[in-house]
Amino acid sequence: MLFNSYEFILFFLPLTFILYFLMQHFNSPKIARAWLVSASLFFYSWWNIKYLPLILISIFVNYGIGSILSSKNIRANKLVILVIGISFNLSLLGYYKYADFFIVNFNNVFASSISLLGIILPLGISFFTFTQIAYLVDAYQGKAKEYSMINYMLFVTFFPHLLAGPILHHKEMMPQFADPDRYKLDFNSIAPGLFLFFIGLGKKVFIADNFAIWANQGFDQMVNLSVAEAWITSLSYSFQLYFDFSAYTDMAIGAALLFNIVLPINFYSPYKSQSIQEFWRCWHMTLGRFFRDYLYIAWGGNRQGELRTCCNLLATFLLVGLWHGAGWTFVFWGLLHGMALVIHRLWSKLGIKLNRFLGWFITFNFVNIAWVFFRAKNWQDAHKVLSGMFGVNGWAWSGQLQSSAYFTQKLGIFGISDTLSQNIQLILAISMGLIICLFCKNSIEYWQEFRPNIQTALVTMSLAIAGILSLTKVTQFLYFNF
Repeated sequence: MLFNSYEFILFFLPLTFILYFLMQHFNSPKIARAWLVSASLFFYSWWNIKYLPLILISIFVNYGIGSILSSKNIRANKLVILVIGISFNLSLLGYYKYADFFIVNFNNVFASSISLLGIILPLGISFFTFTQIAYLVDAYQGKAKEYSMINYMLFVTFFPHLLAGPILHHKEMMPQFADPDRYKLDFNSIAPGLFLFFIGLGKKVFIADNFAIWANQGFDQMVNLSVAEAWITSLSYSFQLYFDFSAYTDMAIGAALLFNIVLPINFYSPYKSQSIQEFWRCWHMTLGRFFRDYLYIAWGGNRQGELRTCCNLLATFLLVGLWHGAGWTFVFWGLLHGMALVIHRLWSKLGIKLNRFLGWFITFNFVNIAWVFFRAKNWQDAHKVLSGMFGVNGWAWSGQLQSSAYFTQKLGIFGISDTLSQNIQLILAISMGLIICLFCKNSIEYWQEFRPNIQTALVTMSLAIAGILSLTKVTQFLYFNF
């Protein structure tokens, strides 16, 4: 089930919300939590019920291992148990996400012909796997302990974060679920929750999905791209991914707030960043936290000399790339970001500070160019877009990047040709995307400044009506693929 669907907005979310607080009202917090777990599992099963046993097995095994790790009465070697638990999680992830990738590469290297398994990637497996690995490590270190199976299931399956994050820590969630003050309806949470949710819906249906049209045309349909077409293609994808992921995080935080639960911030204006380090502090923040805490620091971080630090950065970001997808283009994208962070670190050692605009310009264009490898289905698609961006195919405009027929028709009233009309729309869309990213407040800032009044109520209602009426074509969030 998708956040941007009639089923979720008009049926699932209101029904889950009403029954949850009715149960809390009649002093049944345990039953209410059990209901929220059941609703979350239904939410997950809506996509494909055959993967319900997968997430349940993952939960039961990790709960059992976590209980052993957090127990003071167990004399077994807990490090061995932790390794077994992490291996179990990585084995599930490896089979469902990377098995065919490994088979393809094995066939290429050894000229074999092993048949592919054709496994469909279960939604959310990367997120609920990493959430539970973090729990096992925290339990091993004495930072987390869970006595209740229902509480643990709620921690893992709580539907706002289940499919695309954020990646949670047990210690930041369970105190909230156990807090009696959060069992009652709180309009100070409901109002900003609805506000954030419908801001996210607006971003998805009005901005991200429209940029997707041009990105898909350029990457998937056109054979050659001129300079202008290639830059519009790459920037369209950069803005599509930005607003798509931003929309999901807004809707996830907003939906959780309805239940008086505050999810960690996962996205904070990354395209305003003036360095690649700042970018990674603002983009997919909980994923960066996971890799920093459980890999980079565990490998020594920056405590063992400059060479080791650079190697740790490169190795960490190679795995960040691989986490995002089973393909060498993802690995190369991770390598590019690792190299950029190494260069930034070495440059910072020189004590030379770049002009703020120049720092932003370099960072934004690097991120945009690197996204080409992230989006491309293969090396040929990446080469097609990059060669166009750097002028290999010339400047001629083919007119194959199609924009809105409605606005083309309206501009035609003023004697503007279809081709010129499309060019104007594309330039305006790219410009507006950049302006919003750079000069507008982000959703978190609006949330922090939120005041329930007539103005915010009208804005929320307008966004809700416009967003719901625009759900003529439901599209999946991009991070569901990772």
